[in-house]
Amino acid sequence: MNPILITAPKRLTSFLAKEVAALGYPVLAEQVTGVLTEGEITDAMRLNLWIRTGHRVLYLLKSFAAENADDLYHNAVQLPWEEWIDVDGYVSVVSAVENATIRNSQFANVRLKDALCDRLHRLCGRRPDSGPDTNQAVIFLHWQGDACSVYLDTSGQPLIRRGYRRIPWRAPMQESLAAAVVMATGWNGEGNFINPMCGSGTLAIEAALIALGKAPGLLRSNFSFMHLCCTDEEAEAWKIMRAEAKRAARKTFPGKIIATDISPQAIEAAQKNAATAGVDHLIEFQVCDFRQTPVPGDGGVLVLNPEYGERLGEEQELQETYREIGDFFKQRCMGYRGYVFTGNPDLAKRIGLRASRRIPMYNTTIDCRLLEYELYEGSRKKKGIIGETEDETDSNIGTLP
Repeated sequence: MNPILITAPKRLTSFLAKEVAALGYPVLAEQVTGVLTEGEITDAMRLNLWIRTGHRVLYLLKSFAAENADDLYHNAVQLPWEEWIDVDGYVSVVSAVENATIRNSQFANVRLKDALCDRLHRLCGRRPDSGPDTNQAVIFLHWQGDACSVYLDTSGQPLIRRGYRRIPWRAPMQESLAAAVVMATGWNGEGNFINPMCGSGTLAIEAALIALGKAPGLLRSNFSFMHLCCTDEEAEAWKIMRAEAKRAARKTFPGKIIATDISPQAIEAAQKNAATAGVDHLIEFQVCDFRQTPVPGDGGVLVLNPEYGERLGEEQELQETYREIGDFFKQRCMGYRGYVFTGNPDLAKRIGLRASRRIPMYNTTIDCRLLEYELYEGSRKKKGIIGETEDETDSNIGTLP
């Protein structure tokens, strides 16, 4: 069993930890930007196939102490690279380095690459090509102080690149964040999922994938682990995993997904993205103002991701929009749980409703909240959904990209 670190954006690790546990893996540690578990290389493959809120699956080769680049080289050249790296292939080295002797992380990358290539040349008489392309074999170096860890980055391109978002439209929400938002609402295909202001459709598409139980990795044709020297048994295991994931996915679900936007171009982009993801037949798209969004009377969740207003003039214009969101909730959405994802707390006050939960998240570097509004007459007890309060704090085990 090797340690496996799955990286994630800040404030999404609680969602990632829940995913890891649901897949049957131990959560050994929950870090600021990642979750630590363990397994074999086939487990890393399975995690790449199923994880929704993580970014990369890192398979630890070795941790060691290194005060400088010579120490790094000395330790790295002893690793059995011939077991993992194809001498006739291509390898890229990426890193996160904070070491007093290293002024440029590219120098650390080169020294690690030299150790890898020198060993392979000595044993095999030739060495792989190398460069910045992360579409093939990728090595990740994490070096903080004198603590050095060398990983196989089994993902390569981050897992948020599902492969379906061909047309991003304006300021799209990352797929991992959209999946976390859907998970936070508790929606699993029962009831309705209503998404006004849908933009390029990421929230609606992730909701459909979750409702179907469809592995997000099925949408991708390339992972870094495919370019490693895997055994025939490991290659066959990957084929079996994919086949089992396809069989496990449902064809439909009892709820309904409705996504609307006032922009015809946004709806066109969302429809094409949904078609690429194979879920366009499960989402009802419509061009309309958010206030005219169809809201069936049998309840569910309703999620909006309005603009935040980065400049003063924009913020003033958006005050009316946020007030109208509150009116829309009160007048047309009774029986639903309403959610507003925003990075502007002042605008959020214009909604005019008391949020029952304020879930902290980041949209890239913007400090955001997912605000929940119980749109029921009287009280309604909430079931245990992760991220229930704003009192959550990130652990300080370490930060990885």
